[in-house]
Amino acid sequence: MRLVIAQCSVDYIGRLRAHLPLATRLLLMKADGSVLVHSDGGSYKPLNWMSPPATVRVAEPEEAGSELGVKEVWTVQSSKSDDHLIINIHEQLHDSEHELGVDPGLVKDGVESDLQRLLAEQITTLGPGYTLVRREYMTAIGPVDILARDPDGGTVAIELKRRGDIDGVEQLTRYLELLNRDPLMAPVRGVFAAQQIKPQAKTLAKDRGISCLTLDYDAMRGVDDKDSRLF
Repeated sequence: MRLVIAQCSVDYIGRLRAHLPLATRLLLMKADGSVLVHSDGGSYKPLNWMSPPATVRVAEPEEAGSELGVKEVWTVQSSKSDDHLIINIHEQLHDSEHELGVDPGLVKDGVESDLQRLLAEQITTLGPGYTLVRREYMTAIGPVDILARDPDGGTVAIELKRRGDIDGVEQLTRYLELLNRDPLMAPVRGVFAAQQIKPQAKTLAKDRGISCLTLDYDAMRGVDDKDSRLF
């Protein structure tokens, strides 16, 4: 990765046009061919960028640009379209390259498998008297995350998501339709559980007769001290 801090102006030319006036900015040139233009505030997002694959051509400025103080002109050309980024360098304040190597990727905490394991271990989160039947109960259309029984012995199918949206409710609906065809299991009730559930998903779940359960992941894994909360 190449890091350049420079006084520069930037123009994006393509399906839309955008202009960044002269200012000090950070230019990131990644090994994958992408180029990103950052400022020192506002957001983690770049002010402008060119996605890979792309090529960078460095040239001397034309006479008009040279008279305005431009020292170099970087043209970043997309390989997939006519879009290009023109960076007019007035002064370079820093220029360095670093070999980062292969990144192992982001390991997310609180993935669905973690939620499934914790809820199976703490099945009474659903309420007193609930018991676990099994995790990953296989059906002809895929596995139900958790199958449980309520205090009255009724079957409960639980679908787990980190963030619950309409697609998750639809998925649980298909499982319920299939499970309720089995006279040994019917009636089967559904619970849609997630760390966050979108309002549209709650509305659809209520319409389908499905209960919603918001999970407190930190509390379930024992790292949230509720007594020390201000709110």
